[in-house]
Formats: sequence, C-alpha cells, structure tokens
Amino acid sequence: MGIVHAEITLKNAVDVGACKRGIIKEPEIRQTVVQAVVDTGAMTLVINEQLRQQLGLGIVGAKEATLANNVKETVKIAEPVDIHWKNRSMTCRPWVVGSGRILLGAIPLENMDLIVDPAGQELVGAHGEEEVGLLL
Repeated sequence: MGIVHAEITLKNAVDVGACKRGIIKEPEIRQTVVQAVVDTGAMTLVINEQLRQQLGLGIVGAKEATLANNVKETVKIAEPVDIHWKNRSMTCRPWVVGSGRILLGAIPLENMDLIVDPAGQELVGAHGEEEVGLLL
C-alpha cells in the first residue's frame, strides 16, 4: 500500500469558540487547508511548528513520544484545533513535531468514522457517506 493523503481544513478551536460567542467575526478564525498524510500508525494529529504558528496555537504541555524511526522525543502539545474532512469534523490537541509532514492519525480517524481504502488508495467513511458514532 502506498502513501494516502487527505485534504483537511484545520481551524484554531479557540477562535471558533470566540466566533460563536460573538467576540470575533468568522473571517477572523485562523484556519488553513493542508494535505495530510493519513497515518494509522500515528496516534493523533501531528503538525509542524510552522503550522502551529500560522494557526496561532499556544503550547499547553509536552509528552514523550516514540517517532516512526523508534527515536524517543519530547513533543509539544498545542491548543486544540478543529479538523474538518468533507462533512465530518472533530476537535483535538495536536502534537507538534519539528518541521515535518502533517499526519492524520488514528484518534481523529476513529472519531470521524474514517478508514483507509487500500484498493482505492484513499480515505473513506468506515460506514459509508454518513458518519456513525459507536459506543461499545
């Protein structure tokens, strides 16, 4: 299987909340569209430092993570972002790793009911076009 990419929109969730409360207007929400690598081996959304700054995300913590090359590194945890893919969305605190690729990991994929279609080399809904929430 090759590398699967997905176009996602990332929005500063603090800005989204401020907009809902009338503090800022919708055009003031810091957001961007990116091509993310769909990485089922990554735990969560991983962004780089440049994207963190572009979205105006503060740092809320840090944790030790094992990278794909098996190196342990302390990564920053940023303020939450809203992740949008087609008609689906979720909010999470991204991990910030250097200047590398944007990775869409397992937790956002599960939360938005998405899977990788290996035959089509694309991201698809696990249960069709409509998002399904499972409480098991």
